[in-house]
Amino acid sequence: MCERCAREGIPHRALGKLVVATEPAEIAALERLRAQGSANGAREISLVDGAEVARREPHVRALAALASPRTGIVDAHALCDSYAAELARFGGELLLRHEVIALALRPDGWRIELRGPRGERDAAECGAVVNAAGLGADRIAALAGIEIDAAGYRQHLCKGDYFALAPGAPLRFNRLVYPLYTGAGLGVHVTLDLGGRVRFGPDAEYVDRIDYAVSPDKRDAFAAAARKYVPALRAEWLTPDQAGVRAKLAGPGEAFRDFVIAEESARGLPGLVNLLGIESPGLTASEAIGERVAALLASA
Repeated sequence: MCERCAREGIPHRALGKLVVATEPAEIAALERLRAQGSANGAREISLVDGAEVARREPHVRALAALASPRTGIVDAHALCDSYAAELARFGGELLLRHEVIALALRPDGWRIELRGPRGERDAAECGAVVNAAGLGADRIAALAGIEIDAAGYRQHLCKGDYFALAPGAPLRFNRLVYPLYTGAGLGVHVTLDLGGRVRFGPDAEYVDRIDYAVSPDKRDAFAAAARKYVPALRAEWLTPDQAGVRAKLAGPGEAFRDFVIAEESARGLPGLVNLLGIESPGLTASEAIGERVAALLASA
């Protein structure tokens, strides 16, 4: 991702990240996380003690932390614009506000039926279909004829809210700071944007519908969660900010499930690649996911 950002002129910054342990039992979990990361190729990560945490982040208190020096942030809109520009360079066309209403396999490929923004019908024919429809990916898989519950493809909507730190608050952060992973999300963490603005979030709440409103009633709960490692934080320094909804393959109370990236020839649907449950870090992994999809189609 960093290589792409540098090549395409996409604003980004390698800030680094700390994943903090605030209880003795969490230190062993950090060590397991470090070992897993090292096995996966992230060999620059290391464990640091509480004194080093305080030196790097004076407003953070922890017993220990996992330090990831190459973690960074990116202008997500500019990144997506770069993918759209690359599509255009290869002769592709981006159709916005078109709903897929039918998907059928034919002897010579796939036919996709669409409904436009004014209700008009249209269709496209293609040799392959990559279902990267995000929150609607399970619906698209069902249109292709897959029994999504039997396949384990049912997605569950999980909302995450953010609260912004007031610009005048006497707290400063140099990097991302995460609590140890628990439950459905990554925990209420400190995140920065390219302008230096600080947000706390997201939380994780399973929902029945897509809703991006952030309730101010959550402020005290956010402050309490973040005070576990930022003890000086006051609730009155937080204001409701943005929200997002991720598509999780694991429902409430279920064990974590990783991304599904599957070419479906084994289901009698050659040329269909399904991407489901692509939550964080899907954006960071987007370049690698694209390479995996291209390889799957080439070998199908």
